[in-house]
Amino acid sequence: QVQLVESGGGLVQPGGSLRLSCAASGSIFSISAMSWYRQAPGKARELVARITGGGSTNYRDSVKGRFTISRDNAKNTVYLQMNSLKPEDTAVYYCNQEYGRVYWGRGTQVTVSS
Repeated sequence: QVQLVESGGGLVQPGGSLRLSCAASGSIFSISAMSWYRQAPGKARELVARITGGGSTNYRDSVKGRFTISRDNAKNTVYLQMNSLKPEDTAVYYCNQEYGRVYWGRGTQVTVSS
Protein backbone atom coordinates (compact mmCIF):
# COMPACT_ATOMS: atom_id res chain seq x y z
CA GLN A 1 0.00 0.00 0.00
CA VAL A 2 1.39 3.39 -1.03
CA GLN A 3 1.39 6.19 1.51
CA LEU A 4 2.26 9.79 0.67
CA VAL A 5 3.20 12.34 3.32
CA GLU A 6 3.55 16.00 2.41
CA SER A 7 5.52 18.57 4.40
CA GLY A 8 6.95 22.04 4.05
CA GLY A 9 3.83 24.16 3.93
CA GLY A 10 3.34 27.30 5.98
CA LEU A 11 2.76 31.02 5.98
CA VAL A 12 4.95 33.14 3.71
CA GLN A 13 4.87 36.74 2.53
CA PRO A 14 4.25 37.59 -1.12
CA GLY A 15 7.47 37.19 -3.07
CA GLY A 16 8.76 34.55 -0.68
CA SER A 17 9.68 30.93 -1.23
CA LEU A 18 8.75 27.52 0.12
CA ARG A 19 9.83 24.00 -0.71
CA LEU A 20 7.28 21.24 -0.37
CA SER A 21 8.31 17.63 0.03
CA CYS A 22 6.33 14.44 -0.45
CA ALA A 23 7.74 11.20 0.91
CA ALA A 24 6.32 8.02 -0.60
CA SER A 25 6.32 4.48 0.70
CA GLY A 26 6.42 1.43 -1.51
CA SER A 27 8.62 0.10 -4.29
CA ILE A 28 7.03 1.69 -7.35
CA PHE A 29 8.09 5.29 -6.74
CA SER A 30 10.83 5.44 -9.35
CA ILE A 31 8.53 4.28 -12.15
CA SER A 32 5.55 6.38 -11.08
CA ALA A 33 4.48 9.75 -12.35
CA MET A 34 4.34 12.19 -9.45
CA SER A 35 2.28 15.35 -9.34
CA TRP A 36 1.43 18.27 -7.12
CA TYR A 37 -2.15 19.51 -7.08
CA ARG A 38 -3.68 22.33 -5.10
CA GLN A 39 -7.13 23.29 -3.93
CA ALA A 40 -8.12 26.74 -2.77
CA PRO A 41 -11.27 27.32 -0.70
CA GLY A 42 -14.38 27.08 -2.87
CA LYS A 43 -12.42 26.01 -5.93
CA ALA A 44 -11.76 22.74 -7.71
CA ARG A 45 -8.53 20.86 -7.24
CA GLU A 46 -6.07 21.72 -10.01
CA LEU A 47 -2.85 20.27 -11.33
CA VAL A 48 0.19 22.40 -10.51
CA ALA A 49 3.10 20.33 -11.79
CA ARG A 50 3.89 16.80 -12.88
CA ILE A 51 7.06 14.78 -13.34
CA THR A 52 7.20 11.40 -15.05
CA GLY A 53 9.35 8.47 -14.06
CA GLY A 54 11.72 9.53 -16.84
CA GLY A 55 11.97 13.07 -15.51
CA SER A 56 9.79 14.93 -18.00
CA THR A 57 7.93 17.83 -16.42
CA ASN A 58 4.95 19.99 -17.11
CA TYR A 59 3.41 22.93 -15.27
CA ARG A 60 0.22 24.92 -15.26
CA ASP A 61 0.74 28.25 -16.97
CA SER A 62 0.30 30.37 -13.85
CA VAL A 63 3.32 28.81 -12.11
CA LYS A 64 5.73 28.45 -15.03
CA GLY A 65 9.02 30.13 -14.26
CA ARG A 66 8.24 30.28 -10.53
CA PHE A 67 7.76 26.64 -9.46
CA THR A 68 10.05 23.67 -10.05
CA ILE A 69 9.15 20.04 -9.52
CA SER A 70 11.91 17.50 -8.96
CA ARG A 71 12.33 14.00 -7.62
CA ASP A 72 14.92 11.98 -5.72
CA ASN A 73 14.29 8.31 -6.44
CA ALA A 74 16.88 7.23 -3.86
CA LYS A 75 14.80 8.96 -1.18
CA ASN A 76 11.36 8.17 -2.65
CA THR A 77 10.65 11.89 -2.47
CA VAL A 78 9.24 14.49 -4.82
CA TYR A 79 9.71 18.20 -4.25
CA LEU A 80 8.03 21.41 -5.30
CA GLN A 81 10.22 24.49 -5.08
CA MET A 82 7.97 27.55 -5.08
CA ASN A 83 9.48 30.98 -5.63
CA SER A 84 7.97 34.44 -6.08
CA LEU A 85 4.85 33.30 -4.30
CA LYS A 86 1.63 35.23 -4.79
CA PRO A 87 -1.53 35.42 -2.67
CA GLU A 88 -3.35 33.45 -5.36
CA ASP A 89 -1.01 30.51 -4.68
CA THR A 90 -2.72 30.07 -1.31
CA ALA A 91 -4.20 26.58 -1.17
CA VAL A 92 -3.85 23.12 0.26
CA TYR A 93 -1.19 21.35 -1.80
CA TYR A 94 -1.56 17.62 -2.42
CA CYS A 95 0.92 15.05 -3.62
CA ASN A 96 -0.28 12.49 -6.17
CA GLN A 97 1.30 9.26 -7.39
CA GLU A 98 0.16 7.45 -10.53
CA TYR A 99 1.04 3.89 -11.45
CA GLY A 100 -2.03 2.01 -12.54
CA ARG A 101 -3.82 3.33 -9.49
CA VAL A 102 -3.80 6.88 -8.20
CA TYR A 103 -2.73 7.68 -4.66
CA TRP A 104 -3.12 10.93 -2.72
CA GLY A 105 -1.51 12.47 0.31
CA ARG A 106 -3.45 14.41 2.94
CA GLY A 107 -2.14 17.78 1.87
CA THR A 108 -0.16 20.66 3.33
CA GLN A 109 -1.43 24.21 3.70
CA VAL A 110 0.35 27.03 1.91
CA THR A 111 -0.72 30.55 2.81
CA VAL A 112 0.74 33.57 1.03
CA SER A 113 -0.15 36.74 2.88
CA SER A 114 1.39 39.90 4.24
